[in-house]
Amino acid sequence: MESCIKNVRLIWLFLLLGVLGQREAQAQVASAAAPLVIGQTFTMQSKALGETRRLNVYLPAGYAESATQRLPVLYMPDGGLGEDFLHVAGLMQVLVADGSMRPFLLVGIENTARRRDLTGPTTSPSDLKIAPRVGGSAAFRQFMRQELMPEIQRRYRTTAETAIVGESLAGLFVVETLLLEPALFDTYLAFDPSLWWNNGQLATRAPALLQSYKGSPRRAYLATSSQGDTTATRQLVATLNREAARGLGGRYRAMPEETHQTVYHPAALWAFRLAFKP
Repeated sequence: MESCIKNVRLIWLFLLLGVLGQREAQAQVASAAAPLVIGQTFTMQSKALGETRRLNVYLPAGYAESATQRLPVLYMPDGGLGEDFLHVAGLMQVLVADGSMRPFLLVGIENTARRRDLTGPTTSPSDLKIAPRVGGSAAFRQFMRQELMPEIQRRYRTTAETAIVGESLAGLFVVETLLLEPALFDTYLAFDPSLWWNNGQLATRAPALLQSYKGSPRRAYLATSSQGDTTATRQLVATLNREAARGLGGRYRAMPEETHQTVYHPAALWAFRLAFKP
């Protein structure tokens, strides 16, 4: 009886050792976790803004392996990892892979004071209540023009082609840049732009602001959701198309099936396919 008990104990011991050994082997097969990398990130000190800003850069497939490939650049306010950078980079990856879009570098500008940087001057009392500081778009544009864009050209192999994309207040900044400094980018993409800012003055003043433009062709792609300012956006696109002789033009799409929270991704899908088709 005693020997039988010992034999049972030995059998259980062998089984236990076998299970432990199997688990150890499985643990050795699985590698240690590593960071998941889809691009690069760096910071730069801005004199125009008086602060340090973080930039996130998506590099399309094949760029890193090539020593000569040069790519156009798509700049994106609201470009932090917790903002719009990841979903826009993912959309670009899919569209490039299926041949719907040319490859671009994506440069996301992470926010520090979003409502300050993306809004222009305003005389509306309600506008002035949305943040402690507003109306800083000129300084933000100076940062992009004088500091960020030269730094991207220095760090990466780029072509002369540039574009900018944004939604909501970032869309307002895109439209303001188009009207005040149209030569800064080749292509402007704005979704549900906050054209109500400053009592809708941007759309109203667009004909006068664009009257003196003479330069290379500039194109704008605008979309609105069920909650967007469709009237002002249509008015803006009509103004751009009336200025076709000056090299300006626009495309508009209403997306009543979308809300302000959901419009970015489907609008970008539509606009990227049109604006950046191979």
